[in-house]
Amino acid sequence: MSSIRSIARHLKPGLRVLGFNKGVLGSVRNAAHFTYFPDTVSEAQGETTRMNLFQSVNSALDTALATDSTAVIFGEDVGFGGVFRCTIGLQDKHGKDRVFNTPLCEQGIAAFGIGLAAAGATAIAEIQFADYIFPAFDQIVNEAAKFRYRSGGLFNCGKLTIRAPCSAVGHGALYHSQSPEAFFAHVPGIKVVIPRGPIKAKGLLLACIRDPNPCIFFEPKVLYRSAVEEVPVADYTETIGRADVLVEGDDVTLIGWGTQVHVLREVADLAAERLNVSCEVIDLVSILPWDRDTVFKSVCKTGRCLISHEAPLTGGFGAELAASIQTDCFLNLEAPVQRVTGHDTPFPHVHEPFYMPTKWRCLEAVKKLVNY
Repeated sequence: MSSIRSIARHLKPGLRVLGFNKGVLGSVRNAAHFTYFPDTVSEAQGETTRMNLFQSVNSALDTALATDSTAVIFGEDVGFGGVFRCTIGLQDKHGKDRVFNTPLCEQGIAAFGIGLAAAGATAIAEIQFADYIFPAFDQIVNEAAKFRYRSGGLFNCGKLTIRAPCSAVGHGALYHSQSPEAFFAHVPGIKVVIPRGPIKAKGLLLACIRDPNPCIFFEPKVLYRSAVEEVPVADYTETIGRADVLVEGDDVTLIGWGTQVHVLREVADLAAERLNVSCEVIDLVSILPWDRDTVFKSVCKTGRCLISHEAPLTGGFGAELAASIQTDCFLNLEAPVQRVTGHDTPFPHVHEPFYMPTKWRCLEAVKKLVNY
């Protein structure tokens, strides 16, 4: 333990040590790479209660089951609450025929969900970790996404939603830390959504469940307990495909999603304090569809753009954003679009702090943008 703390002292400033207790995988927890910035809601949205991210997901699922008699939840271990407790109490409340376990077979989970949705039910599937969604890739890409198109609009499985915990958690290593959103961004016929906190998670998950298209809902698992907000108790939805401008600015546009939004919020504060640079922070909210209007309007205003995500650089969704920004905002750009991402390597374990697109790496990119 003393050697671990010695290593921690040599990490870059800002990597705050939260404590080195054992994680679910039995490995030592790394230092946090972000500070959480909670959202708030207006009084007009009614009664609220304090929830973390997994509790807000649970609330959304409870609401879906209560308001839709055809809704069912299924996946590995969801009957007792799941490894992250997102479905805890739902089987007791709604019955074993509506919340039930499946075999350990992601391809089968997706295929069952497609059939269930095609038959008219609201299917809410859980893939236990986003890293293990790949066995279901064929079913999602070649069946779910193409079901309506292939039948000429006669049939669809639009009432299918697939949830999956994603991204870094501090101790997940290569098989429990991946961010696979870019794989699915290449697939017409599905929607891909990633929330930044509990308020957005509940509204966006309910929107996905009720959307007439198959949706993939990635949940940043490091936020399950670290993200806490006052969440409306009532039933509500958020808009899929509409980005949020969280901080307005004039000099640089910062774009992220999920956990990385909070990293960029801190980058904006650092840029203002240390560089006298005003940054506009955008949460993309959904990967597919993504809000071109909000992004282009911001970049045309600032003339500079930084895109940051945890997934590797090559083929990451930031590349699609950068190419689109170049096409539509070229005459307004004062510098080439910068990307700060994970590296083109498998996701490491002990070296996770050096893999992550930290605020310090992002701040260096901001310097390059303003000094270009």
